[in-house]
Amino acid sequence: MISTLLVAHPWFSPAVLAVLVLGGPVVGRWLSWHPRTAWALFAASLLPLVLLTLVPTSREIFERCAVSWSLPTFGRVELLANVILFVPPVLLAAVASRRPVVALVGGVVGSAAIELVQALLPGLGRSCDTNDWLSNSIGALIGAALAWTAIWAARRWPRRVGSTSRR
Repeated sequence: MISTLLVAHPWFSPAVLAVLVLGGPVVGRWLSWHPRTAWALFAASLLPLVLLTLVPTSREIFERCAVSWSLPTFGRVELLANVILFVPPVLLAAVASRRPVVALVGGVVGSAAIELVQALLPGLGRSCDTNDWLSNSIGALIGAALAWTAIWAARRWPRRVGSTSRR
């Protein structure tokens, strides 16, 4: 269903990625001063991730695991969607913890765990794919880089508590 939507509207994934790249550091800078909110948003960002990767489907699996290595491009909407899927959770976890490298590792390991579950539970109707892991890992890297930028900006331009400008 989501693949059909993405194929019908190929501009959607690049637009979402652009919004994340442009808005991520700005929102992340604000969230760096509100870690509880960042953690809550992180938890919420895991819901689509779980729904899109681990909820059983009625699809019949012909191949349990596909091993191939293709980089995501704007024309490969499913791979680009896999990139986007991991940007928000890693960005939010990195900003909340102020540890982008730890969040990056968590994203890469988490993606591998999802692919492992898909491989071990064929009843889910999902098959593991190294391309998915690679795309998810690229998304995790983007999320960590955006978080690093947000944390750097928060340190460079600290929040002014109680400052209101009156003219």
